[in-house]
Amino acid sequence: MEKSGHLDAQAVLYASVAILTWSSAYAAIAYGLGAYTPGEVALARLALGTACFLAWMRIRRLPLPPLAAWPPLLALGVVGLGVYHLCLNYAETRIASGTAAIVIALAPAATAAASALWLQERLSARMIAGLAVALSGVILVVLTSGKSLSFQPKAALVLVSVLAAAVYFTGQKPLSARYGAAAVTTVTCIGGTLGALPFGLGLPHALATVPFARTAALLWLGLAPTFVGYLTWNMAIHRASVSKVTSFIYFSTPLALLIGWLWLGERPGGLTLIGGAVVVGGVILSNAKGRAAAKAPARAACES
Repeated sequence: MEKSGHLDAQAVLYASVAILTWSSAYAAIAYGLGAYTPGEVALARLALGTACFLAWMRIRRLPLPPLAAWPPLLALGVVGLGVYHLCLNYAETRIASGTAAIVIALAPAATAAASALWLQERLSARMIAGLAVALSGVILVVLTSGKSLSFQPKAALVLVSVLAAAVYFTGQKPLSARYGAAAVTTVTCIGGTLGALPFGLGLPHALATVPFARTAALLWLGLAPTFVGYLTWNMAIHRASVSKVTSFIYFSTPLALLIGWLWLGERPGGLTLIGGAVVVGGVILSNAKGRAAAKAPARAACES
């Protein structure tokens, strides 16, 4: 059963796993684009993720939504997954990853606004302040990461990705409440794969010729950020409010810097680390509750 908007321990765990896997995607995408086209990277990632979700549903013996419910789910997948990944991948062929990161960091604010309009979720002054603090930390991280911030025309594609993410995160919540998070994620992944298919028709030939090291990056993208990431993220969304869970996206930037340091040898400077700390502080502030307010939901959770 879906819980209230309160962030319980399970929601935090699910969101943390999702953010950790998603944070690894920046380096993996960049590495994969060294041998594959943006469309091929998107198609491989979504197709593998879809296969994993279908296997998960079969192993768990979970039902898929009725066919009558598929059209809106497929449309949500085309926009929220297909458009998101295609636009992000194409943008990263021309703009710096830091530029993409700072624009993608707008996703929580866009999602919070969308959920307030669409789902009538209330945004408290504390949450708004926390999101503002976290965003300032993201800006500091990007400005001190040593990457160019010169905006090129294709940077607009990242803004499209932000809007697509907001639509997906908000739109899937009521559908997950009706059909289950795993079922919704599976069908939307199918929609995303269909949306990416025309852009990745050369994938079979590329798989036969590209070095395995580059292909391994695509395998990781499909298994970790797509399958594990979206599954756990939708589980978190199913348990808590969209705006609260989505604020965890601010953790992605400092984590991505850490992964880039460990994997690609990119060393963040002192100001970058300070920015990461500001990001964490903003997320904690946006999700904090007063003692009196916190006791009632906790008691209700124990009684349910």
